Amino acid sequence: MTANNSDTPNKPKLRTVFFVSDATAITAETLANSVLAQFQGLQYTRYRMPFVNTEQKAREAALKINEIGKESGVRPLVFSTLVASSLTAAFNEYCNAFVIELFRSFVGPLERELGVPSDHSVGKSHEIGDQERYNKRIDAINYTLAHDDGQTNKGLGDADVILVGVSRSGKTPTSLYLAMQFGIKAANYPLIPEDFDRGELPPILEECKGKIFGLSIAPERLSQIRSERRPNSRYASIENCRYEVSESQKMMEREGIQYLSSTTKSIEEISATILQQLKINVDPMMSM
Repeated sequence: MTANNSDTPNKPKLRTVFFVSDATAITAETLANSVLAQFQGLQYTRYRMPFVNTEQKAREAALKINEIGKESGVRPLVFSTLVASSLTAAFNEYCNAFVIELFRSFVGPLERELGVPSDHSVGKSHEIGDQERYNKRIDAINYTLAHDDGQTNKGLGDADVILVGVSRSGKTPTSLYLAMQFGIKAANYPLIPEDFDRGELPPILEECKGKIFGLSIAPERLSQIRSERRPNSRYASIENCRYEVSESQKMMEREGIQYLSSTTKSIEEISATILQQLKINVDPMMSM
């Protein structure tokens, strides 16, 4: 019987999704989330299953998925980046789910186009330069933590990017995401009422203006965030939030600093915009 539009409202709005990989499962999760974002009105319970790198682990992962699927009463969705055919075969033999093999969609056509067979090797994308990338990421995280919220001016010139904005506009989580995901040394500096009274950026930032990017936020959202920390304070009042946001935007416009509002944007979107606008090149393997 062919489904029609009248069936759609009866379909479950909560689905269970698994990201299965022979390595970290980050690639599977990233690709899957991009695809799932195209389907509005659904909610997902997500499970990451990394390091499924033996046939026994593949069978165990499949049985676990079946168990959770039986409990939910709805067929699970599985996004898999298993590479070795033996792992894929063992997994598919036992798994009762809707399985999307992400790599198979690309490897076969590329083999035909390149005229070269794939190695089908487990964890191949994490072999080259892993130690260097790891060290760079750790250095960036340490730098970012040391330069959070204007804690120190020492070494500020070594920053890849300096985020400015009023308190609680999203500077710290964005800085840490840039460091952890891309190995970017990201400092962040708060704009405070004293800066607005003076009418200019903190002097230490003048020498680094080419690295500065600003974050703003809707006053209502800012007041809500600040109220969670300091309820009924002037710091969190809507009047003060409107003043600080307005003055910070005026300052950034006056100083020629690019900025965006973090109100409705994810950290991923904010970070991508920063990298694009400041033309910061990153190793594409850093995010894998």
